[in-house]
Amino acid sequence: MNKFYSILAGLRSRTLVFLTHNMALPMLRFVRRPQVFPYTAKQLREFPSGTLGFDLIHFLENRNLKLLPHYAKHDIKHILLQYDTTDEGEVCLQCFMLGNGHISFPVAATVVYGFVTMPEYWKKFRMAYRRGKQSIPIKNWLWFSILQEQTESLIHKINNDAKN
Repeated sequence: MNKFYSILAGLRSRTLVFLTHNMALPMLRFVRRPQVFPYTAKQLREFPSGTLGFDLIHFLENRNLKLLPHYAKHDIKHILLQYDTTDEGEVCLQCFMLGNGHISFPVAATVVYGFVTMPEYWKKFRMAYRRGKQSIPIKNWLWFSILQEQTESLIHKINNDAKN
């Protein structure tokens, strides 16, 4: 059973990566025409320690990930919401966003995919959704404008400022 689960988890993970990186990202870049990330990796390394910009490049490098100009906003959310880039973390991030009022096809598709294929994480997904409901709305934040702010201050704001 353990070997079967391992094979299933690997297949599930590859499917999630394929759906997000090979299908959703190219489609969203075409449909939404997102704002291009205004910094290079080198510029982010020069940000003051403790700022979101500095933490972004180190977050990516520590996970052997590249700075993708059209995906940086998503990576920033991983840092601020404190969900890792694992399958579980990806779905938790999207459950948070759904709970926080951000309804989009990628959010809904990832949440549904997670609930269908990852029953062992259902409790964590529900907790992430509830956390999003209880947090201040972040869907309209100016993500590239907050890169100079202290990461811990932003995390505190998300976790401790109650919604009105």
